[in-house]
Amino acid sequence: MSITVKYSIRQHQNSVICELADIIEETWQHHLVLSPYNLPNDLGYVESRLEGERLVIENACYQTPEFRKLHLELAKVGPNLDILHCVMFPRLEYGLPMFGCDIVCGRGQISAAVVDLSPTNPNGLPIAYTHALKGKGTNGYSHPRELPSWGHIFSDYCCFVKPIGPQENHRFLEQVRYYLTLHCKQAVAMTPTPHKRAEILAGQRNYCTHQQQNDKTRRILEKAFDPVWAERYMKTVLFDLSEE
Repeated sequence: MSITVKYSIRQHQNSVICELADIIEETWQHHLVLSPYNLPNDLGYVESRLEGERLVIENACYQTPEFRKLHLELAKVGPNLDILHCVMFPRLEYGLPMFGCDIVCGRGQISAAVVDLSPTNPNGLPIAYTHALKGKGTNGYSHPRELPSWGHIFSDYCCFVKPIGPQENHRFLEQVRYYLTLHCKQAVAMTPTPHKRAEILAGQRNYCTHQQQNDKTRRILEKAFDPVWAERYMKTVLFDLSEE
């Protein structure tokens, strides 16, 4: 499947976010066999107001034989706040980590950038991942950021930073490309293990449950919409669980 989605806000977002969205989509398309994943009709594109500013959220979702859902979200609040959010949800026959990536940019400056391959197994990441990610993480960045209180779900190779300047921006983009390419290749090469579905589901449930504790995201959604809508969006679009 060729990705032909046109984002109405992408061309107006920070250039690093635009480039990262392109990297994610290009990597998916190169390594995976994509087909559409249908979100509820009212949640693919939404608009509201946040503290007097226009809020726009645009979602693109796909699925593959290995992943039940690939989710890329772009959001824009007024002229000064741009957000990218991405998560890949493996099918329950595949004991894969959770790929997640976020960038927040305010007034032209990136305040937070994170990418990780978070383990869903209590024993940590598969050996192939730990070998490939050795020496990665926050190395080479001048401003590492502190993980949230629920950050124990992330791996030892989580990169959570405030990139400073073009060189660190480029480093982060290439790090995302590296993590994502590794993940796609491992997924395609993996032999499904349907007998481990319950174990894999438990690992994904742990990841999603803790991610839903992200108070900053929830507060923004509640202010822009309402608590009921925010809860639905968090559990239907951002971090949904499926036993299929």
